[in-house]
Amino acid sequence: MAAALVVNAPLAGTVVPLGNVPDPVFAGQMVGSGAAVEPPAGETFDVVSPVSGKVIKLLPHAFVVVDESGRGVLTHVGIDTVKLNGEGFTLLIAQGDTIDAGAAVMRVDPAAALAAGYSMVSPVVVLDTKPDTATVTASGTVAAGAALFSLD
Repeated sequence: MAAALVVNAPLAGTVVPLGNVPDPVFAGQMVGSGAAVEPPAGETFDVVSPVSGKVIKLLPHAFVVVDESGRGVLTHVGIDTVKLNGEGFTLLIAQGDTIDAGAAVMRVDPAAALAAGYSMVSPVVVLDTKPDTATVTASGTVAAGAALFSLD
């Protein structure tokens, strides 16, 4: 059996249970179990990798890192932010890069997303895991790079 996977917060902010994310796919844990983080309102922020591994998918608003055991961790910055076509998002790495947990992936200026009325709540999930299998270890506010949840 693989060792427990510790997933760190990819951004600083307030910890939000997945069930409270304003998106039915994430709230229903259809893509996987995890948690979400809501950044402080209106401030530009960096998003860091929640785990060490290879970046197999990199979009302006989301990315997937596969760890050494083969588990994919999706970080999705904001809800409906795909509709911005990258506005406000600056990628700092390339798809295919191998990165360490805590390495900067993107810089986000949330002004366009907030102006469009989108939530900046950012789900972090381990892909293809059963609902409620993640143990959220953080509460209240969390720093970028601090432990957010673990998964056996």
